[in-house]
Amino acid sequence: MGGPGGVVAYGGDAAYKTLKNNVHPQWIHDPGLRKLNFGIGLMFASAAANGYDGSLMNGLLAIPRFTNDLGDISTSVLGLLIAGISLGGIPAFIPASYVSDSFGRRLTVAIGSSIMVAASAIQAGTSGPWAFLGTRIMLGLGLGFSQTAAPPLTTEIAHPKQRGQVTALFQATYYWGAITSACITLGTLFLSDSWSWRTPCLIQALFPALQLLGLRSVPESPRWLVSKGRTAEALAMLAKYHANGDSDDELVRYEFYEICEALEKERRDETDVGFVAFARSKGNRHRLLICVLVGFMIQWAGNGIVSYYLAPILKSVGITSSVSQAGINLGLQVWNAILAGAGAVAVERYGRRPLWLISALGMLASFTIITALSAVFANPGIKAAGSAVVAFLFVFFGFYDIAFTPLSVAYPVEILPYSLRTKGFSITLTVIFVAGFFNQYVNPIALGAIQWKFYFVYIGTLIAMILIIYFLFPETKGRTLEEIALVFDGEQATTEVQRRLSVATEEGRTFSQVMHANANASGTFDGGRGPKAIISHT
Repeated sequence: MGGPGGVVAYGGDAAYKTLKNNVHPQWIHDPGLRKLNFGIGLMFASAAANGYDGSLMNGLLAIPRFTNDLGDISTSVLGLLIAGISLGGIPAFIPASYVSDSFGRRLTVAIGSSIMVAASAIQAGTSGPWAFLGTRIMLGLGLGFSQTAAPPLTTEIAHPKQRGQVTALFQATYYWGAITSACITLGTLFLSDSWSWRTPCLIQALFPALQLLGLRSVPESPRWLVSKGRTAEALAMLAKYHANGDSDDELVRYEFYEICEALEKERRDETDVGFVAFARSKGNRHRLLICVLVGFMIQWAGNGIVSYYLAPILKSVGITSSVSQAGINLGLQVWNAILAGAGAVAVERYGRRPLWLISALGMLASFTIITALSAVFANPGIKAAGSAVVAFLFVFFGFYDIAFTPLSVAYPVEILPYSLRTKGFSITLTVIFVAGFFNQYVNPIALGAIQWKFYFVYIGTLIAMILIIYFLFPETKGRTLEEIALVFDGEQATTEVQRRLSVATEEGRTFSQVMHANANASGTFDGGRGPKAIISHT
């Protein structure tokens, strides 16, 4: 059926949920899912590492010994130090996408995490601003590799009934990294020697180290294995983790056939390779536009300007203690973490579009109030307006958290077909880092020049985002990764195995009955890698 502005908005009826599956209804009691989800949870560490670094520099700059050890540096050099991780990450994302597609998701994550562990150890022993900058660029390089590969890996190995929530939870862990960093820098604030800042830098190795540990528990993506012709390994992975070793499980068979057929269909239709493929079809152009827009939106929703202005507002209402300011900031990060987690859990219940729209509308309303209160607060003596601004900062971030945090990773990753997944996601990450780098320089200058009036720019961007979401962002709720292609490419993207599941559902037969009854009619893929060959040999 048609959606807003011609956007295809097929309802995700999740027919695959009717398939028999050899797992416990509660995943925590299922050995296969328990092991898989434990490893996936450790893969979230790259988002937490990003959050740790995002909070780290603010914490370090509040430590007197850190600024003394850096020496007398200009504001431009300080800006480079703050943005150093972006300088390393921006050129890493696209090369990392090629490494991930060629050599596997797990190896790419391992490369990135190893670089970050080494950079953290080196950073803790540095002296001087330029050596410190070099280690931050190195950290950005490692983060670029792990962030490019870890989200596709987690979404491609997750159980299909949990896939939506797993993908959304990835970025929600960003704030737990920020909370960890804020707590550590608050604690080391009371140390008098250089370990007051070297300790938080060394502990920055914690999350990439956890990710390396997690690689011992997570399998390689079955989609990557199938793309390399390693179909037996892909089937074994799906059986082990999604059905406790039962390779005849209905859900496992459906997943396997669907992956094989979808990837073969992509291979047959692929006339261009690499990033050129985004221009090949209307569906791919739509996907590319969303990837770019999401990267821009999560940095220009007003969150950057609000974060920057928190400390001055607190000072102006009489909260001048650095410990008190750090405590309020820590409370805000905990609030963010809770709301982001709630939004991630809600994506499969309420859908992506409703959460996107509620989030954007709520931010627009609260940001408009913040702008009005800031104008009143600019009048000397009206301190109550300043306190109200602080309260509405929590409201603003609450709305930001429920969609813009979890879906900033989940939505681009899930809308992309396998052949373009890491490449498209690397574009989103590049835009995020470029927009963030730009923000770090523009916001302070603009605030210094026109103060609260600069807020009107973000009111305009939020209005534009609401229109963008309504007309360009389709719903993907209740679909497997391969079924989402229908939303962008129409019925021509339907695979034979999807048609047969639909037939089984309509006729009241099991998926296995339909597959075996029609096995001879299955399409044979090149190299004997498709469902027909697999049915006859497994």
